[in-house]
Amino acid sequence: MKNILYTFLALFLLASCAKSEGESVDVRGLNQEFISAWNARDSDKVISMMAEDVQFLQGEVIYRGKSEVSDKWVRETMGTIADLKTYPVSSGADTEIAYEAGTFSVDVLPASPGEPRGLGEGNFVLLWKKAEDGNWKLSYAQLEGHPVVVRN
Repeated sequence: MKNILYTFLALFLLASCAKSEGESVDVRGLNQEFISAWNARDSDKVISMMAEDVQFLQGEVIYRGKSEVSDKWVRETMGTIADLKTYPVSSGADTEIAYEAGTFSVDVLPASPGEPRGLGEGNFVLLWKKAEDGNWKLSYAQLEGHPVVVRN
């Protein structure tokens, strides 16, 4: 009986140690860091948080790879919007993958002087994967926006 108890204790300790090596990530914290960098217009920080094989999907447009996503989403869009906010509805994480989904809102800046600001809203999904070096990288971003309306 003693041997069985020692065996269970040893298995429990091994399982506990294995679990602590691969704890899940705080996906809300990752997203807040990403959004803070976006709102600060720190494109270098935003791009550094993306995986090499990142994909971005908006409507029927899809960009693949860090270079294309950086050029066509981050650099082209960052100067046209302000005050990005997300409102998470669902999230999940384990030791290798994490996601958050919900709605977003953003101020759309006028294209030329005298035009009003717009309000952009829609749904989002951000998916993160743990890279080989142990850092978490944005692997997939999907935005489904509603038509922009004039900001009151």
